[in-house]
Amino acid sequence: MARKRAIDPGEAVGILSAQSIGEPGTQMTMRTFHYAGVAEQVPTGLPRLIEIVDVRRTPKKPTMEIYLTKEYSKNEESAKKIAEEIEEVSLGKIAEIRENFARKEIEIIPDEEGLKEQGLTRGDIVKKVKKTVSGSIREEGNSIVITPKTTLLRSVRRTTNKLRTLHIKGINGISRVVVLKGDGEYYIRTGGTNFEEVLKWKGVDSDRSYTNNIKEVEKVLGIEAGRNAIIKEAKQVLDMQKLDVDTRHIMLLADAMTMNGEIKPVGRHGLSGEKVSILARAAFEETIKHLIAAAVKSDEDRLLGVTENVIVGQEVPVGTGTVKLAMKMGKK
Repeated sequence: MARKRAIDPGEAVGILSAQSIGEPGTQMTMRTFHYAGVAEQVPTGLPRLIEIVDVRRTPKKPTMEIYLTKEYSKNEESAKKIAEEIEEVSLGKIAEIRENFARKEIEIIPDEEGLKEQGLTRGDIVKKVKKTVSGSIREEGNSIVITPKTTLLRSVRRTTNKLRTLHIKGINGISRVVVLKGDGEYYIRTGGTNFEEVLKWKGVDSDRSYTNNIKEVEKVLGIEAGRNAIIKEAKQVLDMQKLDVDTRHIMLLADAMTMNGEIKPVGRHGLSGEKVSILARAAFEETIKHLIAAAVKSDEDRLLGVTENVIVGQEVPVGTGTVKLAMKMGKK
């Protein structure tokens, strides 16, 4: 396919791709898309495209699609069982946590029904709390009472907040799960993501499961998978907005972001800020900073790129500017 549509030698493909992605980007809406079943408003349009090119370590609304192996994907009960095991249960979900500032104590009142649903006991809670909190722990009737070592009010409040988010069971980061059916099989959609841990779970199909967190894909599956995730996510954003952009423009963007062996953002903390040319770096952002740093180090600009040649008014090395002519002197 690529050979049949080969571009002219010397064509400024970077500029062409930037225009082809940027122009439709101005028509994008700021809408969010509601994922069925999971109470998550997942950003689409311009906010999501910015997340992708900035390579945000944590997306605003991370989500996963977890596919199951054959023995689990055909049975709804089996799929629900895995979903329940995966969903993170924090102490705040299965117990009421109260502060008693007069006595400088924290009271945990477990929800007996909630414990039963999750297959937990009060003993499980006490064990987890003992590992997390320093101080005395005792049981009074239906409550677990904690007296922290440091009884400053600020310290009591900090301990309370820590207890509310204390991990009891499941996978860290998976805040919601829902079992859905599609193409004759059951799969799980999540709010929150922990790609590495989910792939280790029994019954999970690691070949098909996916997260919208590009950095996680890169970390777990490598740079090529990260590149494919950039292409998939960017294409999905544009398609949802009914914008037609040739995939090869997006592929070029993904290639540029991953060419050094790790995913780099497009802005000043990534590709633009790491250009070899001093003038090209200064032309983007933080102009004075780059010029002063170059002057202090006596750096030299070889004027090999487009931006720096435009700045000094020279012929740019694209199109006919890439051709060098030499005249043969001597006898005819």
